[in-house]
Amino acid sequence: MEFLCLFSILLFGFLSRSQLVDAQLHHDQTTLQTIAKELGLTYWGLNNSDYCSWSGIGCNSSNSMVEKLDLSRRGLEGNVTIISELKALKWLDLSYNNFHGSIPPAFGNLSELEFLDLSSNKFGNSIPVELGRLRNLRSLNLSNNLLIGQVPDELEGLEKLRDFQIFTNRLNGSIPFWVGNLTNLRVFTAYENELVGTIPGNLGLNSELQLLNLHSNQLEGTIPDSIFALGKLEVLVLTQNKLTGNITEAIGNCKGLSSIRIGNNKIIGSIPRTIGNVSSLTYFEADNNNLSGEIVAEFSQCSNLSLLNLASNGFTGTIPPEIGQLGNLQELIVSSNSLFGKVLTSILSCKNLNKLDLSNNRFNGTIPVDICNTTRLQYLLLSQNSFSGEIPHEIGNCVKLLELQMGSNYLTGTIPPEIGHIKNLQIALNLSFNHLHGPLPIDLGRLDKLVSLDVSNNQLFGNIPIALKGMLSLIEVNFSNNLFNGPIPTFGPFQKSPSSSFLGNKGLCGEPLSSCGNFNGSDHEGYHHKVSYKIILAVIGSGLAVFVSVTIVVLLFMMRERQENATKAAGIADEGSNNRPSIIAGNVFVENLRQAIDFDAVVKTTMKESNKLSNGTFSSVYKAVMPSGMVLSVKRLKSMDRTVIDHQSKMIREVERLSKLHHDNLVRPIGYVIYEDVALLLHHYFPNGTLAQLIHDSTKLPDYKPDWPTRLAIAIGVAEGLAFLHHVAIIHLDISSFNVLLDADFKALVGEVEISKLLDPSRGTASISAVAGSFGYIPPEYAYTMQVTAPGNVYSYGVVLLEILTTRLPVDEAFGEGIDLVKWVHNAPARGETPEQILDAKLSTVSFTWRKEMLAALKVALLCTDNTPAKRPKMKKVVEMLQEITQN
Repeated sequence: MEFLCLFSILLFGFLSRSQLVDAQLHHDQTTLQTIAKELGLTYWGLNNSDYCSWSGIGCNSSNSMVEKLDLSRRGLEGNVTIISELKALKWLDLSYNNFHGSIPPAFGNLSELEFLDLSSNKFGNSIPVELGRLRNLRSLNLSNNLLIGQVPDELEGLEKLRDFQIFTNRLNGSIPFWVGNLTNLRVFTAYENELVGTIPGNLGLNSELQLLNLHSNQLEGTIPDSIFALGKLEVLVLTQNKLTGNITEAIGNCKGLSSIRIGNNKIIGSIPRTIGNVSSLTYFEADNNNLSGEIVAEFSQCSNLSLLNLASNGFTGTIPPEIGQLGNLQELIVSSNSLFGKVLTSILSCKNLNKLDLSNNRFNGTIPVDICNTTRLQYLLLSQNSFSGEIPHEIGNCVKLLELQMGSNYLTGTIPPEIGHIKNLQIALNLSFNHLHGPLPIDLGRLDKLVSLDVSNNQLFGNIPIALKGMLSLIEVNFSNNLFNGPIPTFGPFQKSPSSSFLGNKGLCGEPLSSCGNFNGSDHEGYHHKVSYKIILAVIGSGLAVFVSVTIVVLLFMMRERQENATKAAGIADEGSNNRPSIIAGNVFVENLRQAIDFDAVVKTTMKESNKLSNGTFSSVYKAVMPSGMVLSVKRLKSMDRTVIDHQSKMIREVERLSKLHHDNLVRPIGYVIYEDVALLLHHYFPNGTLAQLIHDSTKLPDYKPDWPTRLAIAIGVAEGLAFLHHVAIIHLDISSFNVLLDADFKALVGEVEISKLLDPSRGTASISAVAGSFGYIPPEYAYTMQVTAPGNVYSYGVVLLEILTTRLPVDEAFGEGIDLVKWVHNAPARGETPEQILDAKLSTVSFTWRKEMLAALKVALLCTDNTPAKRPKMKKVVEMLQEITQN
């Protein structure tokens, strides 16, 4: 009897636990359905009741309770408080969405939570103190939001925290002392806030801190020894603060420290010799401080060092010859100090040296003839020193040089014609304020990429050579205060320059200076008339080009607006009617997809604006979910070209032919539907959206963390797709970041290829099709040639590449009136900006390798967007240049 009673009790207890689990499972399912409704997750539960298999959900293998919820990068918005009902949750990722308002305090009830990522949203107000109850939390990322106030002390209870990220917010107050007591802390990033006070003196003392990034705050005091105490630190970024004191010798404890960035502070003293112990050091940046003493030779022990930036300090003495032992050194920047001595041959033995900046010091002696032994040198900046003697003719061996600055020295002799052999010279050639004499070599006219030329304040004489008209990219010139004579050549960059660029030359005349007067009769009169006629013709030509362009643009907008209005009206009429449109024709080219695609469902999708993904120049794109669960991308052609509808058989043949074009970087049609006067093209759906969304709209990004290798791979993919199109004699009509699709692995696929064939300009529709593309991507010659070309495609691709590099829109009011992205980039030297300053800083400052590769890609983009079509490389060559970047 006692045995039976005991058995009953055990059985009752077992049933109770089972019922409890069932109740919890039902609760989780109900909660997920509520979340789906609140956030618009229509694909959850579609044809599948097993919620553990739904996208972004992970369940416990033994009891099926929800332990992981990943809704990152889906462009979501709405109230997320209901998520706190998933009591077994250990992992919650809502990053890269559009959530706003306060972070729900109820998240503090998720007692099992180990990972919480709310970054890259629009959460505002203060950090809720309730998060301090998450005792199991190992990773907390609240970065890139709109959070304000101080970091609450209640978070002190997060004793298991390893990863704590709160960067890019509006947080103020000081860094709490308790952060230094987190014994498991490995990563702490709080940069780009409004933090004040000092760095806690116990930070890193009780933990194996590996990454500390606090740049762009208002922090004061010294860099504490504690962060180097255990020797585990790998990355230290403290730039743009108000830090003082010395660099501690304890820095030598961290042999694994690869990046030290402490520039733009008020740090004093010398660099400790223990820096030589930091054997993993690759990046040392301490510019714009108050450092003094000599540059220590111990840097030579850091064999991996690739960048050494000590600019704008108070260093004295010479550059240690041991620096020449750094075989991996790519940038040596010591400008604006009080260094002296000669340019050491040992430095020139750094075979990988890319940038040598010695400007604004007291270096003397002659410029070594073997200055170009470093074959990779792209930036040679020697201005504002005391160099003397002649410029060596061997300077012409610096074939990769982009910028040459030698102004404000004591250089003598003539300008070597070999400078004209440096075909890549692009940013600037500055020889001003020296003692150079003789004529300008006509070889300078071969520098067709050069943007800025300054030879002012020398003793140069003779005429300004007409051959300088070969400098097709020239924007800024200065010939002032020399001994030049004769008429200024009629060349746009010269006449557009201020008169100050030519003053101080008693024998010079002509625009922009005063008239040359009566030069000896008819020759000068003929010259004057020739110039006048050219100006008149140029004005008339420019006026006609502008008139034609504006007229075309207005017509394009009028026709687009009329079509869109008609589409909306048709949509409204269709929604109010039970009559389905009559499908005239349709086909699916892929055999195993035919059963999964429903033409009626495809048509119905395009009737609702809520399904629209994008609106392009020639088409609108919709997302269509088939009854089978398959998701399609449906392109509705805009009826600007009647031949698409009037010649259906030809269109069908073209689409079917294009479906057989096999290339990894092209979007191929998988079918079509024609109803009434509307043509729909069917494609696979790409969940990661467009390149434009990736670059410009982080709220709509799928699973992506910004990194340069991904962007470079995308750039190469687009180039390969276009190169293939050109190989098969197809010219694309609308290259833009909006027409580059990204698959699940972020592989780039060029879209709108069918438009290039269906709206063929040669078929008599040139009034619209010939002025092809989206604004900001259209090459300048299209305004007057009215012809779509392969070089025009290269220009448009160059704009896309500039977007990838700068994260700037092709057209932006911030550029100024009449300035687009291309002009803004090409005009950077004239604004006094270096190439580095126009790159996306969030990528270019991560590592020197990334920055170097981005600068190389920028060079390709500048070539692609050359004003002269014939000077642009072919797409095949573009692919080769970009692939070379990855190989190097």
